Amino acid sequence: MKVTLQNLTKKFPSRSKKNPSEVIAVSDFNFEIPDGKLIGLLGPSGCGKSTTLSLICGLLKPTSGKIFFGDDDVTNLPPENRGVGMVFQNYALYPHLTVKQNITFPLENLRGKDKLTKQEMADKAFEAAKMVQIEELMDRKPSELSGGQQQRVAIARALVKMPRVLLLDEPLSNLDARLRLATREEIRRIQRETGITTIFVTHDQEEAMSISDLIVVMKDGVVQQIGKPQEVYNDPCNLFVAKFLGTPPVNVFEGRIESGKLMIGSSVIAETDSEDKAVTVAIRPEAFMPDDNGCLECELERVEVMGRDISILAKHEECISSALRAIIRAETEVDTEKSTVRFSLNKRKVYAFDKESEERIEVR
Repeated sequence: MKVTLQNLTKKFPSRSKKNPSEVIAVSDFNFEIPDGKLIGLLGPSGCGKSTTLSLICGLLKPTSGKIFFGDDDVTNLPPENRGVGMVFQNYALYPHLTVKQNITFPLENLRGKDKLTKQEMADKAFEAAKMVQIEELMDRKPSELSGGQQQRVAIARALVKMPRVLLLDEPLSNLDARLRLATREEIRRIQRETGITTIFVTHDQEEAMSISDLIVVMKDGVVQQIGKPQEVYNDPCNLFVAKFLGTPPVNVFEGRIESGKLMIGSSVIAETDSEDKAVTVAIRPEAFMPDDNGCLECELERVEVMGRDISILAKHEECISSALRAIIRAETEVDTEKSTVRFSLNKRKVYAFDKESEERIEVR
């Protein structure tokens, strides 16, 4: 099911007497979500991603704009008539019901031509449970399940009616690191098997990038960039996107452009056609390559061996953070006896941004 958002805006009244202006949670959101794709809504807390999800499912009404499922305008349609499945962060399972009863519950409210017999409901519940691999837990209560198993029950309950759109609101936040990894892989597998258009809300950029077909990066209710995860990572449109995506985070420096040269301190690191001015320079950790003849000299702090990679921590007077971090291949030798280290740079991972607008400036 294709989902189209047209100029979607949501404003809330201010609760502050000192600042009575409205709070804009989502501002003029335009996006066409392709049929059968998994979309990651990504951004920090308070950016509007969960509000967007609530607008799509009908829990909130937009201040302005429209929402279409296929060719159907569902903007004013109640949630129960939209054909959506919703999975919440806190699972929202009924504690007094068994797994089977929790999964079956959405089917019991069907009426008219959609009404099912008890056997049909039991069959559909079993199929949904089998899809998320919990069919052997059908007689247990939620209190007898682990966090990961409870989340699978919540997903099965959302899938049992085979919704037109599946909405996941930070579904992995309450799980430990290893279980999060396994569950996000399960979500991707289930989405591919069912082909249901899925919207996945998270503040964890690694989660969004690992399973999404497309990511939507948001800040303060405004869409910053939309694209395939790797393309957005490699080609950020502004400083916020560059800083938000990436683990370890991008290294940020004070820089300037002089006579077509992009400079950090006295070092020329790239070229550009932009006019002379002060800029912000961001360099991905993997862009650094130890090189005795490299363009950028830094004060060596320490070297951390991390198995397949080596992390070099160094200082530079123009670096905005206390230290910069470079990630290099484990077989690369680093002379830890020296007080300095020089780097050459992969210029495809070097970005310059305007100081005022924070928009990207092309370099080469």
